[in-house]
Amino acid sequence: MLGEMWSFRGRYKILHMTWFAFFLSFVVWFNFPPFATTIAQEFGLTKPQLGTIGLCNVALTVPARIIIGMLLDKYGPRLTYSVLLMYAAVPCLIFATAQSFNQLVFARLLMGIVGAGFVIGIRMVAEWFPPKDVGTAEGIYGGWGNFGSAFSAFTMVLFGVGLSFLPGAFGFGETQTFKILFFPAFQTDILNWRAAIAGTGIVAALYGALYLVSVTDTPPGKEYRRPKSTRGMEVTTKRDFWFLMAMNAPLTIILMVLAWRLKKVQFLTQGGMILAFVVLIGLYLFQAYNCWSVNKELLSGEKHYPPEDRYEFSQVAILELTYIVNFGSELAVVTMLPAFFEGTFSLDKATAGIIASSYAFMNLMSRPGGGIISDKMGSRKWTMVVLTAGMGIGYLLMSTVNSNWPIFLAVLLTMACSFFVQSSEGSTFAIVPLVKRRITGQIAGNVGAYGNVGAVAYLTTRLLLTESSGAANGGEPVMSAVNSGFFQVLGTTGLIVAFLCIFFLKEPKGSFAEFHQGEEEDASANLDLSMQKPASY
Repeated sequence: MLGEMWSFRGRYKILHMTWFAFFLSFVVWFNFPPFATTIAQEFGLTKPQLGTIGLCNVALTVPARIIIGMLLDKYGPRLTYSVLLMYAAVPCLIFATAQSFNQLVFARLLMGIVGAGFVIGIRMVAEWFPPKDVGTAEGIYGGWGNFGSAFSAFTMVLFGVGLSFLPGAFGFGETQTFKILFFPAFQTDILNWRAAIAGTGIVAALYGALYLVSVTDTPPGKEYRRPKSTRGMEVTTKRDFWFLMAMNAPLTIILMVLAWRLKKVQFLTQGGMILAFVVLIGLYLFQAYNCWSVNKELLSGEKHYPPEDRYEFSQVAILELTYIVNFGSELAVVTMLPAFFEGTFSLDKATAGIIASSYAFMNLMSRPGGGIISDKMGSRKWTMVVLTAGMGIGYLLMSTVNSNWPIFLAVLLTMACSFFVQSSEGSTFAIVPLVKRRITGQIAGNVGAYGNVGAVAYLTTRLLLTESSGAANGGEPVMSAVNSGFFQVLGTTGLIVAFLCIFFLKEPKGSFAEFHQGEEEDASANLDLSMQKPASY
């Protein structure tokens, strides 16, 4: 497969166009952090307000990934991805023309929907690649697309400088003076962050139109399998229905945590937070009702699935847990790693940021590496176990890093840990498309949403560790202890999930087959039909 990848024909064209769609969605999703300092100065934002904007960026991603998974299964990845990329221009333009903190928050809440684009390509790639190659293909899609976050961090400021010739910021006046990250000696009087952020949305929208006319949902002659209903996830046993209800609860709980956070920075009042809680509980009950509607015949005993059509929801649940500890931890660590290196080794911000970026840069090879290992090892289960355990051990080792360490060893450990984290992500989505093909979008949406659950849970844990340390030390937290405790939490949860995988994760059926289940029958049927048609000359 790797030798043919650069042909840009057939399924490889679909892979390249789809990972670039994901790449652009992440460039858009992460276009705020590079300008955070400038925006904070311009709007006079406090640190809690700035942190809240960052959290709002991931808030709606949790429900959006589930909803988009449903739409994806119904309408197909081609239309769903195209519309999402076109939509990306909307929050970008709102953010670029914002004149208040509340407008910034509103725009970033809408931006969280763009972060759900990842799940769309999972099904597109799975439709075009056979099970034996799906790990490698999904790894390339995930790793190269995910690089959009690092690309945004390194280039958005340069785009802001390049666009500084534009008059003001869409007529709202000049932005603040900003020193360029990579060229400390070079300064500019205008950093047009507004034009740069608006520009990313416009580029994404244009690519969405190109994607719409350039790809198809499936290869020629292959049927796109849709669930009978996309209102809720289909399960195949009564026990799995109640398991689904239990696993949907954390998605609501983590949004309550975000509402609590918004109240702490006074974006929500006490009454507003309570209202948000009531709305979120109502949404959970509505989602539960939709799942019941989809599965009511099963629950009443009117419907029974034959053994060959069943799947175990426990496999979805264990993949959700793996994505909490790998992608959830990645999002959390990327947020704190620059400050970790800056404080631990007394580095300036620019140097610490460049060193910390090595963690995200590893995505280019680590996530595809996890997919390749999953394809080649002969066991997707044990690939998952080994990579997740390696991640846990890596984080526990990072908890021991202090100022006495040689910095090059700390960087090497960070990159090694990053390899296991992102390879584990690749291994997770080497299994997702093989659980139940006709609901791959919904499964990918649920698993992907749990990654954001993990990010918010881990960041909240770090916040609580910081507050606890501050309370114990006269208001000034001991960040070395906070960082050590944070990495210990990441490492311990990683090892726990690896242990659970040993006992509960199963090898998917047909993991290394030439065709997805049912494809050979589809191909035979299409061949029979074509042979029955009279030849035309």
